Amino acid sequence: MSSASHLDSPPGEDLPVVAPRLRELRRRSGLTLEAAAARAGLSPAHLSRLETGRRTPSLPMLLALARTYGTTVSDLLGEVPPEQDPIVRAGRMEAQQAGGWRYWRAGGSGRAMQALRLHVPPEAGGQAELVRVHPGEEWLYVTAGRLRLTLGEATHVLEPGDAAHFDSLTPHRIAAASRGGVDLLFMHTLVQSGATELCLGGAAGNPRGLGGRP
Repeated sequence: MSSASHLDSPPGEDLPVVAPRLRELRRRSGLTLEAAAARAGLSPAHLSRLETGRRTPSLPMLLALARTYGTTVSDLLGEVPPEQDPIVRAGRMEAQQAGGWRYWRAGGSGRAMQALRLHVPPEAGGQAELVRVHPGEEWLYVTAGRLRLTLGEATHVLEPGDAAHFDSLTPHRIAAASRGGVDLLFMHTLVQSGATELCLGGAAGNPRGLGGRP
């Protein structure tokens, strides 16, 4: 992929708190715009657009930024439930949209692991081609529809009831393989690392993909 436009959306009302929260977290971490962008696999100009609300990040990009700042997507969205409450009730799982994906927070904040419910539509723009590489582990479980999961050079089609658990340093890509999209449970570890996060393009072979995508 040749530009970040495949991985995020124009300004919108769906994620109103993300821009100031990204700026706050970066400053709190003591990182310059350039240093934070390098860790997230972005160009400084692209991160600046996200921080000023001129672009809306996709869900994979939110995950990458959460890892960069050692926090969770819930925290980026300002969704901070009481830490002492280990239960997330169904009524509190409000749907969020990011880059065409719909997701619901299914775990608490401030944890070393993030749990989400996801709906990946059959056509999710550039996200269907986004290859991610980052420290940690990921686990997913298909609840409805069919999922196309690419791990390295191998592609697997998962049916309802199938699960996958893999090292996130393995280049991986997630896409719907059924007309109605796919629903899944998704967990990933929030591993802080000094290594640069990588998001690799598809056929274009862009090693940054994000910054030019997530």
